[in-house]
Amino acid sequence: MSDLTTVARPYAKAAFDFAVEQGALQEWQDMLAFAAQVADDATMQTFLKGAVSRDKATQLFLSVCGEQLNEKGQNFIKVLAANQRLNALPAILEKFSELRADHDNEVSVDVTSASELSTEQQAKLSTALEKRLARKVKLNCSVNPDLMGGLYIQAGDTVIDGTLKSQLSKLAHSLQS
Repeated sequence: MSDLTTVARPYAKAAFDFAVEQGALQEWQDMLAFAAQVADDATMQTFLKGAVSRDKATQLFLSVCGEQLNEKGQNFIKVLAANQRLNALPAILEKFSELRADHDNEVSVDVTSASELSTEQQAKLSTALEKRLARKVKLNCSVNPDLMGGLYIQAGDTVIDGTLKSQLSKLAHSLQS
């Protein structure tokens, strides 16, 4: 996947810069999301990996995408197809989303807790994280009963492990030392 990430970066940057210039970030996000789903489809992957011409692959891909792509989106797909990069669309979408979040001064935060967080708890946590990270926060909450209690928070490279399981592990380690 790291190879596709490297390949995806310049395409995502080009699409992002164009979308910003045109004031069409959401439209491009939607087009890339749809095209990435098409590219991620097992049948489409088999077809693209098969011995078909680039023109056939481009025509099929564009016909499947149909009205979901505007003229500029279709041109983007044609460039990807010409360079045999349609398989990189999911990674392009991921990089585009990262660029957009950075542009919007937004960060996606994964929060894992031992039990479901209430709406009030989520609001308080979001406010505290916005202060700490100095960005708008989008919470992605999940539950893992193995944590016993507390929260495990990850925002990009920043990790805050406030779980009871982690604290007990640290205590056990310090007692053994």
